[in-house]
Amino acid sequence: MARGITETDVHTAADELVAKGERPTVERIRAHLGTGSPNTVTRWLETWWNRLATRLQPARPDVEDAPAVLAELAGQWWELALKHAQEAARRELASSEQALAAEREALEASSRLAAEELAQMRAERDAAITGERIATTQASELQHLVDQLQLQISELAEQRDLERRRADRTEIARQQLDTRLNEALETAKSEREDWTEYVRSVENRALSDVDRARQEMKDLQVQQSKASEQHRALEKQLRQDIQVAQSAAATASQSADILRGRCDALEGQLSGLRDLPAQLEVALKRSKGVRIAADVRPKRKRSKQ
Repeated sequence: MARGITETDVHTAADELVAKGERPTVERIRAHLGTGSPNTVTRWLETWWNRLATRLQPARPDVEDAPAVLAELAGQWWELALKHAQEAARRELASSEQALAAEREALEASSRLAAEELAQMRAERDAAITGERIATTQASELQHLVDQLQLQISELAEQRDLERRRADRTEIARQQLDTRLNEALETAKSEREDWTEYVRSVENRALSDVDRARQEMKDLQVQQSKASEQHRALEKQLRQDIQVAQSAAATASQSADILRGRCDALEGQLSGLRDLPAQLEVALKRSKGVRIAADVRPKRKRSKQ
């Protein structure tokens, strides 16, 4: 609302408009003054219209010295003019009131629309603020989640590198175990061939001893007629030799069976090493123990023979 618009300002503006031959209205007065609210201008314009008749009465001509008929006619003319002026003023006032009412309704409608728009803008502002808060919270949560994911990625990368290093070490250990396993297989194969050759030699020696004992028995039977005592002594000696030979043959056969069983066990242990590398050292130690025993036993057999 404009400030500083007084009743005198509005009345002066209305008089100046009348002097120009224009009808004073709210819009014309506001345009003439360059300011003022419609409500204020309308209120002071109504007082101007109400005082217009009083302001015009002092200007009534003095007809006291005029003839009675002329004075009467002048009075009637003046009353008629005043009546028409009042009716025109009332019409102007009614028109101004209608215009003011229309402007007031328009202002009220504009005010309601502005209030609705302001309420809507406030609601939108509140929604925007709430959305901004939610977005800020979500952004903070997402940033926290991103930080956690980056930390997990770093940990997974470290675990991946560690697993790769472990896999490399495992591959190297596996290659070493394969090499040692191949060496153990070659050693076992060589030892099995040595044991097989040893068993064959023992069997051949046992058969040779049996054949020699049989030949000696035949020779002793030919010489039996020379002397009964000598025959019995020789027969006894031959029987002892045969028993020794048979015992040696049985011992050799048992040793061969034991060696075959040990060879089979060694092959089973070596095959088990492929799936159980942890047992490789034990199998190797057993294999070395068996090989040492094999080296010692043939020596003992040879020394007895």
